[in-house]
Amino acid sequence: MKNRFTGVVALFAIVMVAAFTVSCAPEEDPYKEQIRKIIVEAQIPLIQLEGKFNGERLSYQIENPNFYDSLKIAAGEAATPQPAVFQAASLSKVVFAYIVMKMYDRGEIDLDAPICNYTDIDRFEDKESASRLTARMVLNHRTGLPNWSKSPSSQEWPTSPITFKFPVDSCYGYSGEGFAYLQRAVEKIRGKKIDDIAKEEVFQPLGMEYTSYEWQPMYDTLAVDGYNKQNENRGKGRHPRANVGYTLRTCAADYAKFLQALLDGTGLSPEAKEVFFTPCAEKAVRYAANHRECDNSIAWAMGIGTEDNAEFGKVLWHWGDNGSFKALFIVIPSADGYLTYFTNSNHGHDIINDITALIIKNKEPFAINDWINMD
Repeated sequence: MKNRFTGVVALFAIVMVAAFTVSCAPEEDPYKEQIRKIIVEAQIPLIQLEGKFNGERLSYQIENPNFYDSLKIAAGEAATPQPAVFQAASLSKVVFAYIVMKMYDRGEIDLDAPICNYTDIDRFEDKESASRLTARMVLNHRTGLPNWSKSPSSQEWPTSPITFKFPVDSCYGYSGEGFAYLQRAVEKIRGKKIDDIAKEEVFQPLGMEYTSYEWQPMYDTLAVDGYNKQNENRGKGRHPRANVGYTLRTCAADYAKFLQALLDGTGLSPEAKEVFFTPCAEKAVRYAANHRECDNSIAWAMGIGTEDNAEFGKVLWHWGDNGSFKALFIVIPSADGYLTYFTNSNHGHDIINDITALIIKNKEPFAINDWINMD
């Protein structure tokens, strides 16, 4: 009887342990598989995503098994480095704008003084127009300049002549060339190269250890390859010089630290933060010959896009597009929240509506999607 009773007790203990183990198992992640499904459908190899909404903090690096070694993934080994480092493309501009606003706050630069007070205008063919350009015009994208005079990674670009596309301060016109010109002024004012300035002003104070405008040795192993529209591998892409318009490399976790700093106004006076996020009075009509409905909701503040949103009020955002690397962030001050994602694919902006609906849970699509994706 004793042995039989002991066996029953042992069996009961096993059942109870099993039941307790099941009840205490962590809940299934509500987002991971949905995000994976979104990138598989969009043919995106890899996504990094960071977010803070509704009291939740989200952090993901998710691979598409159709692109990477399924055996490694099945064995629990990541096929890509941790953390993967991406080209941030034009998200580079917002970090630079933050630096300029900190300098403005300290009285180091006048947003409305001619930039030629700080640096030369040698490359500009129209010297009179160039002499009227200001930092505010650059950050509002109202310089009248083209995006680039030549491919900014080419050997010819640093000495290529710059011509104006529109009259100065006449309309919105997205321009990396304007940011590169203002970069030269900032470097002259500080007497340092932009990456050293960025380390002092942003990367080191915020703990962004994987972020740089210049190629770093760690990127040899951490930087991921990008894929074009045909899903062909286009490599990591080495840029020949630091350019605040497009050469930043980072990971989503680092960039999320920067977005939190924007939300908090870290390093800025309340007055400077207000100037930073106040949009230009005129809307950002992306295509001069094609005024779209979405343009009515989009404007540009000091180096950062804004959207007038019926659900959330003023939304801050920027997109990044280096061809085979695409990225996005959305900051919603009224919700004290942000979302940012980085992809290594030309298809990276195809998922804006799906990702925002999943994470932000907005009732209507953001105008941002149409502004970026519709011609």
